[in-house]
Amino acid sequence: MTKTMSNRTWAELKPSRRITIPEGLWLRCPQCAQMIYRRQMEANLHVCPECEHHFRISAAERIAQLADPGTFERLFAGLRSNDPLNFRDLKSYEDRLVSEQERTGQDDAVLAGRSFVKGRPAMLCCLDLTFMMGSMGCVVGETITRTIEQAESEKLPLIIVSCSGGARMQESGLSLMQMAKTSAALARFDDAGGLFISVLTDPTTGGVTASFAMLGDVIIAEPKALVGFAGPRVIRQTIRQDLPEGFQRSEFLQSSGIVDRVVRRHDLRSEIARLIDYAGG
Repeated sequence: MTKTMSNRTWAELKPSRRITIPEGLWLRCPQCAQMIYRRQMEANLHVCPECEHHFRISAAERIAQLADPGTFERLFAGLRSNDPLNFRDLKSYEDRLVSEQERTGQDDAVLAGRSFVKGRPAMLCCLDLTFMMGSMGCVVGETITRTIEQAESEKLPLIIVSCSGGARMQESGLSLMQMAKTSAALARFDDAGGLFISVLTDPTTGGVTASFAMLGDVIIAEPKALVGFAGPRVIRQTIRQDLPEGFQRSEFLQSSGIVDRVVRRHDLRSEIARLIDYAGG
């Protein structure tokens, strides 16, 4: 027996079938550095089961988490930018838009429509970080404005979930105009007595923070979300001072009175429904 085994080659001793682990099955949490089973994380609303780090999610995933199943009715689909400035960086803005639309399957960085949240009717609008970092161009601004006006027309509560890198530089001044446009629509909505719940997620920055995101009757933020106009590095270099611990994170902003509540993703849907009831929506 010993002689027989010693005469066998390594190729004969190797397993006949190679076992492979599918790519992307596991991921490392950026906060606690633990290896997480991806499906477990996704089943946990894209929250780390070890440290409760809230992963960034798309607008479609956000709607699936907040809206009652089968109740979301999308509105204002098909709006597309026409590259008014013929902008070009590494490639033309038109080509970049086509590339993003093919990659994400979305027209732009926003989804909006009617929905129910735990049985309460509402207008729901979610920015999409997967599309050009959720940047606000003309299409995003127009969609948000139409959503606000529709909520006013139907006398529905308005929920906007923000996650954005700010104004879209490829649309320059036209992008900045969306700040005033959305803010004016919210002023009319407020005069009509509408309820606006603003939800801030990681990250909410730039022109989005400087406009509609901070105009909510109630402002909710997810834990440890980065919220601010300019980044901490830029501010530090400008004022030449060290910043407080956790500066521009949702917990710090709550302690400063800028954010009303910091709410875990698991509790967000219930909290929104509770606020609608409290306001008599």
